[in-house]
Amino acid sequence: MGKGQELYKKAKTLIPGGTMLLSKRPEMFLPDQWPSYFSKSKGCKVWDLDGKELIDMSIMGIGTNTLGYGNDEVDAAVMGTIKNGNMSTLNCPEEVYLAEKLIELNPWADMVRYARSGGEANSIAIRIARAASGKDKVAICGYHGWHDWYLSANHNDSDELSGHLLPGLSPKGVPKNLKNTVYPFHYNNYEELLKIVENNEIGVIKMEVVRNFGPEDNFLQKVRNLATKKGIVLIFDECTSGFRETFGGIYKKYGVEPDITMFGKTIGNGYALTAVVGRKSVMEAAQTTFISSTFWTERIGPTAALATLKVMENVKSWEIITAKGKKMQEGWQKLANEHNLSISISGIPALSTYAFESQSALAYKTLIAQEMLNKGFLASTNFYACTEHTDDNFELYFNALNEVYTTIAKCERGELDINNILKGPVVHSGFKRLN
Repeated sequence: MGKGQELYKKAKTLIPGGTMLLSKRPEMFLPDQWPSYFSKSKGCKVWDLDGKELIDMSIMGIGTNTLGYGNDEVDAAVMGTIKNGNMSTLNCPEEVYLAEKLIELNPWADMVRYARSGGEANSIAIRIARAASGKDKVAICGYHGWHDWYLSANHNDSDELSGHLLPGLSPKGVPKNLKNTVYPFHYNNYEELLKIVENNEIGVIKMEVVRNFGPEDNFLQKVRNLATKKGIVLIFDECTSGFRETFGGIYKKYGVEPDITMFGKTIGNGYALTAVVGRKSVMEAAQTTFISSTFWTERIGPTAALATLKVMENVKSWEIITAKGKKMQEGWQKLANEHNLSISISGIPALSTYAFESQSALAYKTLIAQEMLNKGFLASTNFYACTEHTDDNFELYFNALNEVYTTIAKCERGELDINNILKGPVVHSGFKRLN
């Protein structure tokens, strides 16, 4: 057991759930063996608490670092802010400069509010949209965070959020009187959304533009037309997808504009900043309700975002990470074909994931993390691309993964037993309470 696992064992006695973020729990990668904590990160490399250098071919800070860890230009801007002071009784001018830039990138929009996390941005957007529409009920499609308004969907007739990214999310602690205020609908199922709108007083439609696959049969335009016709506020959640395929929201690919959109993850390259961007006719409703927080005014977030946007624009980062994501998807499929393994690949290229089409899928996912860790990689069955991933990284990765696929193929043929190869428990598939 390395220093990271030793510390994580202690953490589980001090921190409910062990970590602040479910997606960073070691049980989501390699229970009892994942390094858990880092001492340093740079480019696409991470050093654990034992000083071991690892190439990150997995989730790159949960998709926050598209320019790589510790980008020199972004860090220099942040260090300048630290030197000159991060907080004051007065406001930082960078929040105004950033608002100008975000409106320039989204010319349909007029106004901006900031937060420091995706969940906050989603809640702010919902509050503003409800205030603007004068209606409480919301139709949703996709993952939008941990707050009461979202989890209340699981107070409805069934576990309605299971099809929206994570199964097993309990609404405990969420007031039961929020039941039937949020109605999930499935992506590309316009008739389902139409039925929800026709049978409920829906004031807001909130959705991810794309997650695992793109729109079909003019789906996004139909949603836009419906929202316009019914006087519904349309929100596109781009906290995950923004700046990965375009310089701005992925909605630009489809020519459909929302009333509000949110950006997070990529916008600060690892520094905390999220933005709610929208039309003046909707955003002005923020002044009719109370939305305020001390640390939404700190200076590092908008400073980092301005520097990140500048670097992105200069290098066209969205083109680079899309190309690298396609390279990864093609490599996975090539290896699977060579070993007669069936896999299903999903996600936009820069946020790629796959699963084995086998009853042992989770065990194989665990084996990949286990064996690739021994070979010097942080790896699982997903890949979030950054500009710092090199051809050499890919070559080393695929050579190592080929050996793991060889073992998996033998397990599928019955020549080996996966249970005899794993050195610990199988990876978790969703939310589970830790003992």
